Amino acid sequence: MPILVKLYGKLKEKVKDFELYGGLPVSMHINPDEVHIVHDILEKFAIYEEELSHIFVNSKYSGIDKKINNGDRVGLFPRNMALLFVELLPQNR
Repeated sequence: MPILVKLYGKLKEKVKDFELYGGLPVSMHINPDEVHIVHDILEKFAIYEEELSHIFVNSKYSGIDKKINNGDRVGLFPRNMALLFVELLPQNR
């Protein structure tokens, strides 16, 4: 089962030579044999970790070392969208 990757904001400019699915964010399916962790997806699209604010795997906040499985959904958000999540994510207080 393919992995669904969604690139938000300016990250959509990183997409080349992929069959995209309509709407925003830019969504595409990738072969699960090509990636094992989130970092592999970043390399595939030439995205630097410093360009990201948030990573979600199956709707859960994740890091670049998160393991990716067949059928997973991965959302990548750029730094300029970081403020969107200030109120949504738990705060360490």
